[in-house]
Amino acid sequence: MHLTHRGVNRAAIFLETTDYLEYHRLLRQVLGEFEVSVHAYVLMTNHVHLLVSSACVGAVSRAMSVLGKHYVPDFNRKYRRTGTLWEGRFKSCLVDSDDYLLRVYRYIELNPVRAAMVERAEDYPWSSVHSNLSAEPDPLVTPHPVFTAFAAGDRRPASAYRTWLQQGISPDDLAAIRAHLQQERALGSERFQRMISETLNRPVVVRSRGRPRRLAPASADWD
Repeated sequence: MHLTHRGVNRAAIFLETTDYLEYHRLLRQVLGEFEVSVHAYVLMTNHVHLLVSSACVGAVSRAMSVLGKHYVPDFNRKYRRTGTLWEGRFKSCLVDSDDYLLRVYRYIELNPVRAAMVERAEDYPWSSVHSNLSAEPDPLVTPHPVFTAFAAGDRRPASAYRTWLQQGISPDDLAAIRAHLQQERALGSERFQRMISETLNRPVVVRSRGRPRRLAPASADWD
């Protein structure tokens, strides 16, 4: 599952280094208690992106609720503010592990590059990219089996993933990931979408006038 949580009115949710560290600590603690694994993440100034999975139904929603109840009161006390910090409930999108999941890895970890905050993903400190590039351990990150299989296919797995990141995302793929997350649809093949629709008994396909084209099976064009 790919999810994002934004600050209300696009306000900052992290103001200093200690805020990032505290949120990271809470993520590890709370998601661990609910048996939710984090495969990729980025903590931006006013929002977060997470790629997570859990075998427990409802675990992600419960974990994010508890996380917010811990982080927001402490943030408000620290900065002498009141009221909500988040722009409502987080948005989430189920992701097909076949081919699509690696694209979401890349989408998340290239977020600071697209925002022109850094030139390379690994230059941004608050991201899973350092762990996924084997540069430094991150106890929050659990490699997804698809990611492990991808990295294992090269004698230098960190180099293979760095090359994958540097290839970037095509405009169509970028639009598709954003649209599916915004509308909370299922990102994947038609077979995957049919399976999710039948399981959840609700529409899972993006519907809009400017509907982005489906992700190509193996494109890796620059964003």
